[in-house]
Amino acid sequence: MSIAKEFREFAVKGNVMDLAVGVVIGAAFGKIVSSLVADVVLPVFGTLLGGVDLTGLVIQLGAATLNYGKFIQTCLDFLIIAWAVFLVVKLINRLKREETQPAKAKAPPREELLLEEIRDLLKAR
Repeated sequence: MSIAKEFREFAVKGNVMDLAVGVVIGAAFGKIVSSLVADVVLPVFGTLLGGVDLTGLVIQLGAATLNYGKFIQTCLDFLIIAWAVFLVVKLINRLKREETQPAKAKAPPREELLLEEIRDLLKAR
């Protein structure tokens, strides 16, 4: 089997395509969450902290600067992304559980049970 044919079979497998779609959607989702944190969450925290812009927080060490405000923003990005992924996975797991659980059979009406008893009694005679 040629390398090109082998690669084509590998690349079009369902799992590889699903992974590629997941990576693209994940990158776009990451941008959305980063914007949420930078444009919505951090300004609120900054206001609560007395109008401080967290992304501008730095410590000057000679020629180097420690941008700990950006680090705080990145940590908040991570926490929000992790929380959102957790909720999505939890929702998917719940939907899968509902699909795999067999539907509970309803108890037959009382009249039906009585008719079955009568039928069984008549058979026994």
